[in-house]
Amino acid sequence: MSSHLTSLSDGVFTITLNRPDIHNAFDDALIADLTQTLREAEADQKIRVIVLTGTGKSFSAGADLNWMQRMAHYTEEENYHDAMALAELMLTLNRLPKPTVARVNGAAYGGGVGLIACCDIAVSVAEAQFALTEVKLGLIPAVISPYVVAAIGEKAARRYFLTAERFSAGDALRMGLLNEVVAAGELDQALARLVALLLAAGPAAQAEAKDLIASVSHRPPTDSVIADTAERIAHVRVS
Repeated sequence: MSSHLTSLSDGVFTITLNRPDIHNAFDDALIADLTQTLREAEADQKIRVIVLTGTGKSFSAGADLNWMQRMAHYTEEENYHDAMALAELMLTLNRLPKPTVARVNGAAYGGGVGLIACCDIAVSVAEAQFALTEVKLGLIPAVISPYVVAAIGEKAARRYFLTAERFSAGDALRMGLLNEVVAAGELDQALARLVALLLAAGPAAQAEAKDLIASVSHRPPTDSVIADTAERIAHVRVS
């Protein structure tokens, strides 16, 4: 059985994590495959929007515990290279120039929260639960931290990184991890509405807009930043 499934319809490329028996937890093989799939989607001109979701009741439980136990017997250098593979997945998803939407069909823990944080938009069922559970295992949410902290803020990260407690979809919405929370039966309708809005916009402008956000985030409006924004809009106007 494939660890993830893909489909393309009318410019919308859907990636479905497909390990429902372990709540779509990921291991080194899935990380490598998913990273490659995202890179190929970036290069495919037929793809306008990328949707990430899961099979079964969960979005993703994060790291596969069997994989984590196996890595505990590896050297620190081997663990570093393994962690860099996950970091590359998160960076690839976060930097994609095409719009990305997390269709959160159920619970997301650990790295699953990281995947959601890396997507541009996240819509979730109201029943979904979330947690950053790494400290319960004697670990830390290291490689997902830049994206999760950016999504939920430092104060919330201090709480949930340290307590590993679960939080609701409503809490995730309030903190900024999610953009919209709907009843389970309305998830696909909400997704379709968001996708329609994304498809109606210009793809080149969307890519430029994503790059703009990355450029100005957490930077004061200095003369150089203001000049950069003026240069960007001037370039887009004549392109």
